[in-house]
Amino acid sequence: MEDKVYIFGHKNPDTDSVCSAIGLSYLQNALGNNTEPRILSEINDETRYVLKKFKVNIPEILNDVKLQIRDINYHKNFMVNIKESVYNAFFLMQEENMSTIPVVNENGTFVGAFAMKDIAKKEILGDNHFLTTNYNHILKTIDGKEILKFDQEIDGEIVNIGIRSSSVYNSDIFNSKTILIIGDRHSIIEDALNKKIKLIVVTSGKELKKEHLALARQNKVNIIYTNKNSYDTLLTISFANYIESYRYTKELVCVNEDTYISDFNEIVNKTRHSYYPIINKHNHCLGLIKLSDLRDSSPKRVFLVDHNEMSQSVEGLDEAQIVGVIDHHKLGTLGTMEPINFRNMIVGSTCTIVHELFKENKVKIPPVIASLLLSGIISDTLMLKSPTTTKIDEKVVNDLVKITNLNPEKLAIEMFKANDATKSKSLKEIIYMDFKTFNIDKTTIAISQVTTLNAKTILKQKASYIKFLNKEALNKNFDIMVLAITDIFKNGSYLLYNEKASDTLKEAYNEKLQQGDFMAEMVSRKKQILPPIIKVLK
Repeated sequence: MEDKVYIFGHKNPDTDSVCSAIGLSYLQNALGNNTEPRILSEINDETRYVLKKFKVNIPEILNDVKLQIRDINYHKNFMVNIKESVYNAFFLMQEENMSTIPVVNENGTFVGAFAMKDIAKKEILGDNHFLTTNYNHILKTIDGKEILKFDQEIDGEIVNIGIRSSSVYNSDIFNSKTILIIGDRHSIIEDALNKKIKLIVVTSGKELKKEHLALARQNKVNIIYTNKNSYDTLLTISFANYIESYRYTKELVCVNEDTYISDFNEIVNKTRHSYYPIINKHNHCLGLIKLSDLRDSSPKRVFLVDHNEMSQSVEGLDEAQIVGVIDHHKLGTLGTMEPINFRNMIVGSTCTIVHELFKENKVKIPPVIASLLLSGIISDTLMLKSPTTTKIDEKVVNDLVKITNLNPEKLAIEMFKANDATKSKSLKEIIYMDFKTFNIDKTTIAISQVTTLNAKTILKQKASYIKFLNKEALNKNFDIMVLAITDIFKNGSYLLYNEKASDTLKEAYNEKLQQGDFMAEMVSRKKQILPPIIKVLK
């Protein structure tokens, strides 16, 4: 199954955008895709009421879709345990064509990095006479055969006999920590066994005498056979050492898997390393990234509903892969690198389009999803009173009522009451409840729409709202900032706006327009509030 696709609406989620995202996600999953509905910020009271009424969980907030380290196809799970052998670490690096590998402890916590140069340094300096490892590592490193094993841990000094037997007998070369590499020099082997050394590696395919094996068992001396000659065995056995016995880099710049690529590039510019270990928030190592890995990324996959404007969408959208768009607004600034599924219809609600997709794909709509789609249409069309309402919306409402057995008029009143912003919201919260920006040439237009059953409460604070609009427009470089207070029962909106926009709005709507004037039948931002402004600007 492909990577998950996030389905979401615009930055200020309303009932239509949230319900269409949930509905579309259900449909896509039913068709075998892997999707998840998300929201870009906190939902309003109306949407919260709808989800609670139909017992649907609120989608999680998606903060951004910017490229992160986790989206790069780096060398995942490329690491080595501190108790692993140098031999194994070497071949792991060879397989990945890497010269460095992260080192972790038994808990998977990053403790450092081991490099080819660490091996070379130790071998060149000749510091390879000691062995701190385990019996199994030795077997693998020298391609040995287990004969007698009394100790798993092997810690001692490597001895390769290159002197006469008489010299060995007169020396103290053998002790309990001696690791002897030898062929078939039986007299020396017997002396080593009597002195209870740690390990004897018998080379060149030779074997111990039966009496010597019995003595080894008696004195608990570990025995390994190998077909390698003594010289080759001596060269390779030190690679059986634990990595922790080598000098490896313990301080290295690590990068968290959640780090944004833009931030990672800044780290690279400052540190100039070739490799960076990847860790999670618990300092557990996940792998290693090299700079060339940045060319191979898997951007987050997204499906947009109820919008197609970059300014209305999630942060980092330009770094994501857009796989589809379903919308009922004008075409905006969105662009893609390749063809996508794009569905734009002249209807009053995105939920209407989602319903049509269910029909086209012959997928049965469950009552819960049907209830959400019905709620989205009611919300966006103001119970089919908005000028954006079409015959298709009306037909879809009838179809959904048959599935849900709901009374749409009763549901509409419940929803609108739940979303009455005048009850508990602050002035700023009310303005940003349903807020969208539009860029027309070099002009930025910001339109907030509040649907309420009690417009008088807001209008009593008209002066405060105008003051806020003036200040906010100035601070955020909005050329035009409008608050439309839509009265459902009166089927119209009261307009408040920043003073700088006064002349433009008078030309757009009415030469005698004053702050707080009621505009009859103006209930649609898309069809009635925004278009006259665009016409003036054009």
